[in-house]
Amino acid sequence: MTLTVKKNRFRGAIRVPASKSHTIRRLLIAALSEGETVIEGPLDSLDARSCAALVRALGAELREERGADPACPNPADSRGEKLLRYAVRGAPALTPGLLPLAAPVLVDAGNSGTTLFLGLAAAALRGRAFSFDGDAQLRRRSAGPLLDALRGLGARVDAAPGGCAPVTVRGPLCGGRVSIECPTSQYLSALLLACPLCPAGTLCEIAVPLLNERPYVEMTLAYLEKEGVPFEAAPDFSWFRVPGGASYRPLNGPVPGDFSTAAFPAAAAALNGGPLTIQGLDPEDRQGDKVIFQYLKDMGCEVEWKREAEWTVTVSRAGPLRGGAFNLNATPDLLPVMAVLGACAEGGLTLSGAAHARIKETDRIKVMAGELAKLGAGARETPDGLVLAGGAASLPPPPGPAPLTLEGHGDHRIVMALALLAEALPFPIAVTDAEAAAVTYPGFWG
Repeated sequence: MTLTVKKNRFRGAIRVPASKSHTIRRLLIAALSEGETVIEGPLDSLDARSCAALVRALGAELREERGADPACPNPADSRGEKLLRYAVRGAPALTPGLLPLAAPVLVDAGNSGTTLFLGLAAAALRGRAFSFDGDAQLRRRSAGPLLDALRGLGARVDAAPGGCAPVTVRGPLCGGRVSIECPTSQYLSALLLACPLCPAGTLCEIAVPLLNERPYVEMTLAYLEKEGVPFEAAPDFSWFRVPGGASYRPLNGPVPGDFSTAAFPAAAAALNGGPLTIQGLDPEDRQGDKVIFQYLKDMGCEVEWKREAEWTVTVSRAGPLRGGAFNLNATPDLLPVMAVLGACAEGGLTLSGAAHARIKETDRIKVMAGELAKLGAGARETPDGLVLAGGAASLPPPPGPAPLTLEGHGDHRIVMALALLAEALPFPIAVTDAEAAAVTYPGFWG
């Protein structure tokens, strides 16, 4: 699907969807918990649906309900619908229905790398085989280092070349000592969520010579702390020791808003001046992408947090949008939106530290450089980022009446980032693969 986007004064108030990272972690912990967990206001997107299907495949019962709950501060999602609620009755241990079978349980992870990586480790706790697959993009994303670590901890693994899906894993895990390089933090989060549930008396020792996206690991560790799960960690996260024998208990309550998703409306306000008020975010949350609001301040925007019934943040800009230099090692998902801001900023922008953005749904560095070049905007690839020349807002329109078409490459963050250009350019643009936004932000186009 291709949509044409025209410039408009993007202002007012908007509520962003719940965090994908929190939703998937909460669902998996609920699936592995003893008792019933009620999750209020989870993300309702294609990625989250893939994880919900995994929860059922793991043997847990999952009910979906919609309604209002006075205990939840977010009674409606961004489209004004009633709040989604998941009630999950966990399957924490092997039961007769989960004993080894000849045929593996099939899990379709769709486009969700988080579901694939975290799900592989969770499935490896079981005594039967699980076979994971996904769409064409997911089949290009290697789980190789994670699979090697799972083998080292006792699992049996069979994967496509390069450690890609389709991949079959059979547990149970039984502890051990492994070393794993983590160009994506999801490998480490997968192990940290699964290892506490290894048998009592076992110990998982994990050396981590490389780690990107540290804030996501901090989020995972915060969940272990809430659960009272013991672990040891080096201050620099270069090693972890996790004893087995723990169990998870239900963690009820609402899911916080998603800073990665909020980056898109916030950037729209930065491009056209706003003001825009964003509801549903918590500045004290562990999400690393909350740094987007500091980036916007550094680029000349006004950012104001207020707390009344709930937190809100307002973004506006009266002066020029300034350039600068930003290291995105901890927050590579911000690269597409920061590239658009850099293309429009005075003085340009340098983005670095994000080589791992090349191994997401697409090579996001290469894709953003190529699409911005279609505008005539200066965008140069580096091994770990982009150098943007800026000034795209003053570019002349393309010849002819047709809008300039930019390719979304089937990547939700690329699609949403390119759509933002319409807020700065004096001519409309068309974005292909518009439906990909539903992976994390179903209400984006509305």
